[in-house]
Amino acid sequence: MKKQNLNKPKKSKFVHLHVHSHYSLLDGLGKIDDLLDRVKELGMDSLALTDHGVMYGAVEFFQKAYERGIKPIIGCEMYLAAQDMLSKDKRNDDVRYHLVLLAKNQKGYENLVHLVSQSHLKGFYYKPRIDKKLLQKYSEGLIASSACMAGEIPKCILSNDFDKAKKSIREYKKIFGRDFYLELMPDDNLKDQQTVNQGLIRLAGETGTKLIATCDVHYVKPLDKEVQDVLLCIQQNKKVHDKNRLKMMDFDLYLRSSDEMAEIFKDVPEALENTVKIAEECAVKLELGKLVLPHFKIPGKKNPDQYLKEQCYKGIEFRYGKNPEKEVFQRLEYELEIIRKMGYASYFLIVADFVNWAKDQKIVVGPGRGSAAGSIISYLLKITNVDPIKYELLFERFLNPERISMPDIDIDFSDQRRDEVIEYVSQKYGKDK
Repeated sequence: MKKQNLNKPKKSKFVHLHVHSHYSLLDGLGKIDDLLDRVKELGMDSLALTDHGVMYGAVEFFQKAYERGIKPIIGCEMYLAAQDMLSKDKRNDDVRYHLVLLAKNQKGYENLVHLVSQSHLKGFYYKPRIDKKLLQKYSEGLIASSACMAGEIPKCILSNDFDKAKKSIREYKKIFGRDFYLELMPDDNLKDQQTVNQGLIRLAGETGTKLIATCDVHYVKPLDKEVQDVLLCIQQNKKVHDKNRLKMMDFDLYLRSSDEMAEIFKDVPEALENTVKIAEECAVKLELGKLVLPHFKIPGKKNPDQYLKEQCYKGIEFRYGKNPEKEVFQRLEYELEIIRKMGYASYFLIVADFVNWAKDQKIVVGPGRGSAAGSIISYLLKITNVDPIKYELLFERFLNPERISMPDIDIDFSDQRRDEVIEYVSQKYGKDK
């Protein structure tokens, strides 16, 4: 029996926290599947996705990472306006910096989604931009790093303006606290990247800021470099041999192994160790397939199920008089129990709200169409005008525990005033809903 070598060094650990997929359009080459498969092959258990200014790939990345037993870290490499994101003056406002953001928790994910949305809806100027003012407001739950040479601090270093670099670091640390990092990258014998790395290490010591190491991954394997260069040509409408165009051929932007990174950054091992610590801190879990309805404001302290039951019992006398048959109560309780189990109480309250609003405004509403007419709850809430007991209509055709999709309530409004109902719903629940 072979004697085990107890002194055998452990394999170095490192997590890629700056990675672009093909969702960084005409810039990143690696597809989600290929990136994750390579990470698995290299024996890594976590990976971040930080596409340029977008989160198109977040859901696909999350699902496929979990399928492979890899921890997904959701992020984005944002574009930061040098001044105000709302200002759009060609003389000043086409200057922007890169900044990597990672969602640490659920609040961080929500804030990241909001920042990306605002960058497109309000800050877009050549690129989707945010600014420090917005960052300050939505920084909770986010980890930030200084990004590549297009980042604000690396640009200060290349300009030999260390006072400005320190000022920027103080601003970021005021926003993110201990969750702001300075980002080293392999220099690949490039003088500018060597200068940036040396400057970042110096600044880390002088400002007490932690370092991380990344690769700014744009493709999966070294051989993909030339294909990614063709992609950049398509983006710029240039040819491969054109001189005046953006190139990344001087950089090796592939998904490097832990051992490669350990060798490159052997003098600053903490930069690798911090990537593992960040990965351990990040714990975002997307609840996919869960029903998310607009918030229906309920008076008092009742929950949606209690309020729905209360409203239905109020409707019994209107529909069936003061002495309804026992069957009415049996049918109602049966339907309420199924709706409670499936979590659809708010849905019925929302529909009843805008249908009855329309009726109050003298807008013609149909009596009921389709399977929804089989629900006594729809009848009691005045969503429909068809008595399902009288006409022996089945509730199960409309809703039953085996049904996966939401119940479908078909409603007809007068085509002459239908827009008023749509506007009412938009104003009450928000146009963004």
